[in-house]
Amino acid sequence: MSLSVNTLGPPRPQDLQPLVGDLTLRKGRVHELCGPARLTLAALVMGKTQGPVVWIRPGWLSDRLNAAGLQPMANPARLIIATAARDEGLLWAMEEALRSGTAPLVVAEVLAPPGLTPIRRLHLAAEAGSQAAHRDGTTAPIGLILLPGQGGAQGVESRWHMTPRPSRSLLWSDEGAWTLTRLRARLAPPAAWALRRGEDGGETLDPQPLDLPPASGG
Repeated sequence: MSLSVNTLGPPRPQDLQPLVGDLTLRKGRVHELCGPARLTLAALVMGKTQGPVVWIRPGWLSDRLNAAGLQPMANPARLIIATAARDEGLLWAMEEALRSGTAPLVVAEVLAPPGLTPIRRLHLAAEAGSQAAHRDGTTAPIGLILLPGQGGAQGVESRWHMTPRPSRSLLWSDEGAWTLTRLRARLAPPAAWALRRGEDGGETLDPQPLDLPPASGG
C-alpha cells in the first residue's frame, strides 16, 4: 500500500520510502508523525533508510534525545542531532537539510503545527533535494515533522498517529505493539492498524476499526 504521488503516473519503487509493513511514504515530500509514539515511529522509518539522518530538536527543552534508546530499531551512530533556539530556526534547519539532498531522512520535532506557507517551503526544499540527490546518484530525501497530540500541520503529504497498545507478552521482551492510524493522505483514505514488531524485527499489520479523533489541520 502506498500513499499519494505528485505526478499523474504511478510512483516508481525508488520514489517510495518504507514506513511499516507494506505501508510507504512518498520521497521528496514532507510527512507528519504525531501521537505519544511518534518518536518510535520515526525510529522505525530511520531503520529502513541508509546514510546520515538529521534530527532537529527545540533547544529550549530540558529533555534530550536518547540516541542509544533507538536500538534495536535503528543505528544511533547515523544520527546528526541539531538544536534550534526558536520555532523558525527548527523549520529553517529542516529546509536547508532537505534542500542539500545529502541526508535521506530529515526529522524535526515541532511543538505547534506549522502553517501552510512553511510546509510549502519544506516541500519545495525536499523536491530540490531530490533533484540534487538524483544528480549525485543518491537517495531522495524525505522529511518527517513530529508533533504532539493529533498534530495538524497544514499541507503535509500525509499524517500518521501512533500510540502504544498492550503487548501479548506478560514478561519483558523486545516485542512492541502499537495502534497506527493514517489520519490523512492525499489519495488514500483514513485507516487504522494494529502494528506489532517481533524480537526479530519483523512487522505485522492487522486492520482495525477506525476511531478518528476530531479533525485537525489540513
